[in-house]
Amino acid sequence: MTGRTPTLAVRADLNISLDGSASTTDQTAENPMGEDWFRLVAANAATRTFRERVLGDTSGKGTTGVDDAYAQEYFTNIGAEIMGAGMFGLHHNADDPDWRGWWGDEPPFRVPVFVLTHAPRPSIEMAGGTTFHFLDASPEEALAEATRAAGGADVRIGGGVRTVRSFLAAGLVDRLHVAIAPILLGRGLSLWEDLRGLERRYEVSSEIAESGTVHVTFRR
Repeated sequence: MTGRTPTLAVRADLNISLDGSASTTDQTAENPMGEDWFRLVAANAATRTFRERVLGDTSGKGTTGVDDAYAQEYFTNIGAEIMGAGMFGLHHNADDPDWRGWWGDEPPFRVPVFVLTHAPRPSIEMAGGTTFHFLDASPEEALAEATRAAGGADVRIGGGVRTVRSFLAAGLVDRLHVAIAPILLGRGLSLWEDLRGLERRYEVSSEIAESGTVHVTFRR
């Protein structure tokens, strides 16, 4: 396979629409996430775990139940993360050498994060344990770097959709979780493009949350 540690799990989690879109096409300079993005992630963003981990809300507010269980799992046993340049925001801030991502001074990752880009820049150490490293590397090369940094814990392929798709196409993902929001976008980037028959490599299970979100998990 890839020479990575056998006990390591490579994981990916994405929110997608009923028609398979995992990224929207309505972004503007003023609204780089786009209006559709918040519809995609609404159930996850409403959970108690997301509010605490990402928004810093320690009030205990937020939904529990199935959606929150998957939100908790998202952050469990992660030793390193890989993301594309777009997820970090480099596509919108390519000429800003001081850009430090969307997440403020203390990002929610709390592990080394490897950002795939054709224009590497110096690493950025943030509060809370997150350090961003910038690599011009193939999926296999990036995974080797992340595996070393993860110290035996799991590696998460964080996004965006093209990055996750490239790791799936290379056969590098052990567990894929998709949260299918009960909405139709009619546009966007499809997670499933060029991945016909992907399910044959995995055992597939599903669970319906109180929000109507369908959580589908592919396990090698």
